[in-house]
Amino acid sequence: MNYILFDGPSRNNLLPFTFTRPVADIRVGILTIREKWETFLDSTTTTITEDYLSDKYPMVEMDENVMINASYLPNLELVEMIKNLQENQAIFKDEDVIAFFSKDTQEEVDFETYEAIEFVDEVIKIEHTWDIFSKNGEAIQEDFNLLTDGRKSRPIPSSNHVIAAENIFIEEGAQLEFVTLNATKGPIYIGKHAEIMEGSLIRGPFALCDKGIVKMGARIYGPTTVGPYCKVGGEVNNAVFFANSNKGHDGYIGNSVIGEWCNLGADTNGSNLKNNYAEVRLWDYETESFAKTGLQFCGLMMADHSKCGINTMFNTGTVIGVSANIFGSGFPRNFIPSFSWGGNGGFTTYLTKKAFEVAEIVMARREIPFTDADKAILEHVFEETKKYRRD
Repeated sequence: MNYILFDGPSRNNLLPFTFTRPVADIRVGILTIREKWETFLDSTTTTITEDYLSDKYPMVEMDENVMINASYLPNLELVEMIKNLQENQAIFKDEDVIAFFSKDTQEEVDFETYEAIEFVDEVIKIEHTWDIFSKNGEAIQEDFNLLTDGRKSRPIPSSNHVIAAENIFIEEGAQLEFVTLNATKGPIYIGKHAEIMEGSLIRGPFALCDKGIVKMGARIYGPTTVGPYCKVGGEVNNAVFFANSNKGHDGYIGNSVIGEWCNLGADTNGSNLKNNYAEVRLWDYETESFAKTGLQFCGLMMADHSKCGINTMFNTGTVIGVSANIFGSGFPRNFIPSFSWGGNGGFTTYLTKKAFEVAEIVMARREIPFTDADKAILEHVFEETKKYRRD
């Protein structure tokens, strides 16, 4: 069967992270949403997404296709229902389409002609940016169960102080010595060739993905995910780092999501609680205003390729777009548009030529090329977000 993951109606709620990726390539838990589906289905997937992303994330359509809403995370019950779908059947959750089997092209789908099957069990749905961190504990547990089922962890080196060792899994090549691991509140997963340096204090649920690094003396509270090739130090509480991003020094962030190719300068601190303990509002790209989250704790949302200098301070509920560069004293405003350059004293436009030079250098350090497709995506984002910038 040919499986295709589609963005669905939640795509705009997940901006700015979906400016540069389909919903399926958001990381929550240990794996990206796509990796979860491909593991459960034992099949590759392709994507229906925005036209400007389709060169990098193409769709492969065949005579028979099962379309899956990428906002939903797979579980055994849902995957079983999807594998048993017949032509012109669709799975719904309330009024949401989760998946459907079709021989039609996408322009011809008419759900009035489909047999509706209701999914009544619990399922994790990622429909807002804050769901990425607030549902991360559940997602880590689900991924931990999926990845470790029937497998045996590498031995935990004896120099480490360990609580609830049965909830800890270490992959091949991982390094950790003189570290405290407390998995009583949730599992701890340490990926292939990852490293936790001495003196670090880790409380689960926690995931350190392949070749990620936790720096010396870090204090990390779960549920936290440090994605592949990320470097993290200082104090972190309930945050998700997608991949290839760095918070290498002291400073605090909590209840936050950090995209790919980001860097937080030394002693960067982000507030995750307002002084008056009021509900946090976040910038909403759909309404172009600040919207209620229903959360008392919500920190920093930083999209791909954005960076900040040393001693940067962020207000509660700050949203930073793609390829922004923030520096200087004081608190910058809590919505920083894509391709902004500056700080509390004001912003100018970060021109694509300069941004591309930095991206190429940064990605080359990981031996990943900055391709024409990457440039085209960022150029589109630059134009799409022009209205938010004030020079």
